Amino acid sequence: MPNPRLANRYAKSLIDLAVEQKQLEQVFADMQYIKAVCKASKDFSLLLNSPIIKGDKKEKIIEAITKGKVTSLTNAFNTLLVKKGRESVLPEIAQAFIDQYNAMNGISNVKLTTAIAISNDIKKAITDKITKEAGLTKIELETKVDESLIGGFVLEFNNNLLDASVARDLRDIKKQFGKNVYVNTMH
Repeated sequence: MPNPRLANRYAKSLIDLAVEQKQLEQVFADMQYIKAVCKASKDFSLLLNSPIIKGDKKEKIIEAITKGKVTSLTNAFNTLLVKKGRESVLPEIAQAFIDQYNAMNGISNVKLTTAIAISNDIKKAITDKITKEAGLTKIELETKVDESLIGGFVLEFNNNLLDASVARDLRDIKKQFGKNVYVNTMH
């Protein structure tokens, strides 16, 4: 069950500790790695949530996956999570850490979904336009291809959604025909 409040608390504690030990950039890279592992491996995510697998086994598996790829601080943090029985929140903590790091550094996460892959020139033009129009300073652009959009794009940033897709236009037209607004109803 998602627990954003708990994830934010653990992420904040880890950020504070990383800043104190002057390892913020390294721990940020570690959290990106952990997020990528959780996203790439459904089995790993299921392992973290499994009530059947004992904590010491989970700790060994997490250590085997992250050995040599994360700092000793992150490794100690992961061990602490397992000892506290909070390993199931690790993916959320990683995301909360990344979000808090981005907020500290004025980085805005922008998601762009298009019907086909786009060139780097178009990506740059979009980031330039967003920077100018929305007043954002640093942008981290995440692109995704979704053929169901048919054409156009969907842009998400700072809790804003701009849906300029052909699929949305078709849904709007379908609603208009469903309401039959063009036929005069007489009673």
